[in-house]
Amino acid sequence: MRVRPSRFAVAAVALLTVATALPAAAAERGGREDRPSRGGLSAVIRYTEYGIPHIVARDWAGLGFGTGWAQAADQVCVLADGFVTVRGERSRYFGADAAPDASLSSASGNLASDLYFRGVRQAGTVEGLLARPAPAGPSRASRELMRGYAAGYNAWLRENRITDPACAGAAWVRPVTTLDVAARGHAIAVLGGQGRAVDGITAARPPAPATAAVPDVRAVPGPWDAARAARALFAAPDSGMGSNAVAFSGATTAGGRGLLLGNPHYPWQGGRRFWQSQQTIPGRLDVAGGSLLGSPTVTIGHNARVAWSHTVATGVPLNLHQLALDPADPTVYLVDGRPERMIRRAVTVPVKDGAPVTRTQWWTRYGPVVTAFGTLPLPWTATTAYALHDPNAANLRTSDTALGLGTARDTDGLLDALRRTQGLPWVNTIAADSAGHTLFTQSQVLPRITDDLARRCSTALGEVTYPSSGLAVLDGSRGECALGRDPGAVQAGILGPARMPTLKDAPYAENSNNSAWLANPDRPLTGYERVFGDLGTPRSMRTRGAIEDVSAMAGRGGLTVRDLQRQQFANRVPAGDLAAADAAKACAGLPGGTATSSAGDAVDVREACDVLAAWDRTADTGSRGALLFDRFWRKLTAAVPADRLWRVPFSPADPVRTPHTLNTAAPGFATALADAVGELRAAGVELDAPLGRHQFVVRDGRRVPVHGGTESLGVWNKIEPVWKPAQGGYTEVTTGSSYIQAVGWDGSRCPVARTLLAYAQSSNPNSPHHADQTRLYSGERWVTSRFCEKDILSSPALRIVRIREH
Repeated sequence: MRVRPSRFAVAAVALLTVATALPAAAAERGGREDRPSRGGLSAVIRYTEYGIPHIVARDWAGLGFGTGWAQAADQVCVLADGFVTVRGERSRYFGADAAPDASLSSASGNLASDLYFRGVRQAGTVEGLLARPAPAGPSRASRELMRGYAAGYNAWLRENRITDPACAGAAWVRPVTTLDVAARGHAIAVLGGQGRAVDGITAARPPAPATAAVPDVRAVPGPWDAARAARALFAAPDSGMGSNAVAFSGATTAGGRGLLLGNPHYPWQGGRRFWQSQQTIPGRLDVAGGSLLGSPTVTIGHNARVAWSHTVATGVPLNLHQLALDPADPTVYLVDGRPERMIRRAVTVPVKDGAPVTRTQWWTRYGPVVTAFGTLPLPWTATTAYALHDPNAANLRTSDTALGLGTARDTDGLLDALRRTQGLPWVNTIAADSAGHTLFTQSQVLPRITDDLARRCSTALGEVTYPSSGLAVLDGSRGECALGRDPGAVQAGILGPARMPTLKDAPYAENSNNSAWLANPDRPLTGYERVFGDLGTPRSMRTRGAIEDVSAMAGRGGLTVRDLQRQQFANRVPAGDLAAADAAKACAGLPGGTATSSAGDAVDVREACDVLAAWDRTADTGSRGALLFDRFWRKLTAAVPADRLWRVPFSPADPVRTPHTLNTAAPGFATALADAVGELRAAGVELDAPLGRHQFVVRDGRRVPVHGGTESLGVWNKIEPVWKPAQGGYTEVTTGSSYIQAVGWDGSRCPVARTLLAYAQSSNPNSPHHADQTRLYSGERWVTSRFCEKDILSSPALRIVRIREH
């Protein structure tokens, strides 16, 4: 299957391109239906530097075939693990008590994961969605991509030996079907809804007769507890996933064309990694970027004329319905006084070295009964139960949205694709184009919760959770509280495209996971429903720092791609700019230069005062004092409530610059300082040690220094490292900067793009592309994108693989 690059091979690729080229008008008709391919599938894959594949095919199935093959070559073990998950077979192969990697759901253990995913499979949910005609269901192009992806993955398995020790010789690495590929996409779609409630869905049990008559009122959350739990569920990311993205208009750039910097923060391990490629069907599609593993389409990327990125949105992609139960039977609920019996789903899971386990799940017209959502308890009593409504459970349109973005010719076309396909479950979109336009839009699939509906139909619990977090709890006993249908919505029960917060052609549009309100503070977005996010509330430290940075860049003007690259790795610590000088001053004023630790010990902190004062306020690998401030800041913000951390409180009239001035008199300040100093000294870490000496990952047996900082520090280049002081400090990264792209245009036919996949293409430690881009990331170096044909063919690393289904 593999051949060396040669003039013959290059000519063959050129011949393929000529033979399949279509008029430009055909590319603009990306939404039309295409006939399924006939005969064996085939594709040509051109590999350039860092193992980046450029996949060329004649049709959609062939493109999926090449993509499945190439992804398997880099990530077969991670992909196979995910397919075990969506089949509900984790307990069979890995045991019921082990935990999945959380990439496809929040299940705490394999048994809960299997019960949920086997239930989805048993109900025929995904098959039903595949059968729906577009636009409610996937287009024929998307179905062909999924079919081809499964065939390509299987072809790689047949023809190659697995060298990754994570799954070499494992019985759970098996061929897949189109249904498996679609089920994985469905799992990604419901991550923010059913996927976050798997434990609560699979553990739901009706009350036993002996206890039903006397419900435990202690299990019912009080208003304050419920509001706090709901806020914690749907607040801006803290230590989990997030993202930054900014688009600059032609009014701010050197050439009058747009610029786009995308910096998604995703897991560095497991099944939610990005994988980089270029996908081409000559005359129809030519797009480059990052795909989530298992996806046959590019998720974040660019074509010749437009670039886009996504950020995790604040919209709440689910709601709850509080059910009034029949007093004689807690599995019967009432709607307008008429009884409806819950649907009982008995699901059996095979278990390694044990007997199969059977559990029952309970479903209603609204969705599954759930007894907990995160830390929010939802007790099932004799009179009350809660059902979870997740509109993304009917969403298998994400691939069509990706194809629409990939074939768009400008930001207007991109917005039209979002409105037409309505497939994004939990992200915003930020974009720029070669004509100098910008776009921010929170076009995501959300339940049709309007503020008016919430006022009319919220239960007592909903009256607390909706204002505080956007989580609606509606009265499920009243038919008038049904969600209804918006004009232009492709499915019932979701908000229509006209309601989506959207900002067009601002000098810059930026998002760092707070709500749409301040995408550009000079043109604030207001008037949207609470379910989208909040208004007039404090922004995260990362949002504040990002707006300061990008507004200053726009003000300077004359921007180029190089400026985007500098912003990505400036590694400025906004929390340090706000607090380090005050902390150093207060430290120097401590009596005797000592502070009392939480253990009651007196700690000499005089050296720390000098280190904090001298620190350059960055999180570069060479920054001295960054590690000390990081450990101190984590302890301080954990001990001191946000409303007592600053002397000057938040003001909605000045949301970017407030709050400010560190409250060094707050109880906990000196203790946090003493604990940080004591912790580093106990680990043998110098207080002024360069950050990269103690923040690193180990690849190929060698330490690779890692720059960047955690969420609470506000660093654009977000990194969430794992603290293991006995092993040297921060020794691995859980989430952070992942597929990064800086894209612009210079008037030529080829976009100017620089990319970086921080954790590299392959999870296989035996691959040459297991850590090559991680070392680039460490050195703040970039990959020059090879998008145009002349650049691909001139790559010194060019390797061509022709694959065909046999």
